[in-house]
Amino acid sequence: MLMNGNITSLSAPTDAISLYFHVPFCTHKCGYCHFYVIPNKESHKKLYMECLEKEWILRAPALKDKKIVSIYFGGGTPSLLGAKYLHKILHWVQRDVGYELQTEITLEANPENVTSASMREYAQAGVNRVSLGIQTLNDSLLKTLERTHNGEKAVRAVHDTFDAGILNITVDLMYDLPRQTLSIWEDTLSKIHELPIKHLSLYNLTIEPHTTFFKHQDQLKKHLPDPEMSLKMYEMAQERLNNYQLKQYEISAFAKNGYQSKHNTGYWKARPFLGLGPSAYSYWEGKRFRNIANLNRYALLLKEGAFPIDFEEKLDPQASLRELLAIRIRLMEGVNLEDFTTHYGKLDQATWDSLKNLELQGYVERDSQTIRLTKQGVLFYDTVAVELI
Repeated sequence: MLMNGNITSLSAPTDAISLYFHVPFCTHKCGYCHFYVIPNKESHKKLYMECLEKEWILRAPALKDKKIVSIYFGGGTPSLLGAKYLHKILHWVQRDVGYELQTEITLEANPENVTSASMREYAQAGVNRVSLGIQTLNDSLLKTLERTHNGEKAVRAVHDTFDAGILNITVDLMYDLPRQTLSIWEDTLSKIHELPIKHLSLYNLTIEPHTTFFKHQDQLKKHLPDPEMSLKMYEMAQERLNNYQLKQYEISAFAKNGYQSKHNTGYWKARPFLGLGPSAYSYWEGKRFRNIANLNRYALLLKEGAFPIDFEEKLDPQASLRELLAIRIRLMEGVNLEDFTTHYGKLDQATWDSLKNLELQGYVERDSQTIRLTKQGVLFYDTVAVELI
């Protein structure tokens, strides 16, 4: 998900919006995790809920006459919050703004916390989509990632969620892992085929600052797949998932027909969203901002009646256009340039020159008014992004 603030400061031309709630509780912080998390204690949960309600009261007036397309509970491990508290949050939203039956409501969960009973409770609370952080089905690699579940438990979690009546299930998979071979990757992809999932997000390992992996990166990098192997893993995933009817609709996202993520598509198409909870990002009214990543300081600011923001920025118009274009072109459908300029403004000559250069290099192709990534452009998207931004 694009929760690092990399969203343009231009708005999609509708009243459609999304909500994101950051739920920071975890039983254990994995070595590669760079998100804000805190221990899973009941005292923390009570403080969190008290503060979240205060922030919601401050934010709710801005949502008047807006249509909520999606609500996303991310973390952390939101499934640790408990269905009672989650239902309470959804009650605030329904009471003060309202949302429809078809609103996508996603809960992130880790396999070790999933049971049929807990998922039934979340379904009754209003959750209709679950994102499971499987990462890999190889037990040795799961230990390397410092995950507390094994492959068998991950498979069981998917089935338990499905049996609880939540049919819209997405899973996260990671490649580029230390000591991950093409054979191990192929085995995981084969097992994924047997699971009742509707969506899959694919991520390569990135070693972020302020993580355990970052501290030990010199040792870890000795065991990472080389660039050629990484490319083979990605291409294998593309081929296998397509054969499983999980069609690629974005660089990192694959879905069965009709199950593309409404929430993440909003990020890629610049739909405004409000993020609530400590460390949550927002993109609202031409600005992007972030809540403070500390529960106690978050609580203190809200006690004073202040918005708990510690970062805010607004890009200049042309920088915004270029960034939006770079993000939107991640979608396999491409970008209709006529619609794009009508809704967001005219691209400057430098941007047109960049697009022409990318086309000459074989990274993008044009079909009438639509420009999209080629196969090479998908594989080497970072090159495209650098050129455009």
